[in-house]
Amino acid sequence: MERAMELTVRRDCIAHEAACAAVLAAVREGAALGVAVNAAVVDSGGTLVAFLRASGAFLHSAAIAQDKAFTAVGFRMSTADLGRLIAGNPDLRDGLIRRDRLTAFPGGLPILADGRLIGGIGVSGASEEQDCRCARAGLAALGL
Repeated sequence: MERAMELTVRRDCIAHEAACAAVLAAVREGAALGVAVNAAVVDSGGTLVAFLRASGAFLHSAAIAQDKAFTAVGFRMSTADLGRLIAGNPDLRDGLIRRDRLTAFPGGLPILADGRLIGGIGVSGASEEQDCRCARAGLAALGL
């Protein structure tokens, strides 16, 4: 007897409580560094779960933080790694950076739990190094 095809796929997703803890930790790290950042967490399907804007953070950076998180999930890698990957290939770089919501500069990280992709975090509003540090603080708040 032939086995029926699978109709559904199970997907692991970050819990909203964890997403809130991550964005709060990222914004607090920014404050400790003396910068105001925006932080976003998306689930493994790229849907926004949590967002926090520090008082005084740049308005345009709100969307950039969300796009960094979305890109980190979509490519299952940091946005910094993606930027390095496409830097040496002008055709690939030019094609990808024209895609809506794709961001290939530092500040976005995938969120992995036990090797499984559960979401992504993106931080924007400060220097690339500071954005990355804040994103890592968000992961650290989750014990990752």
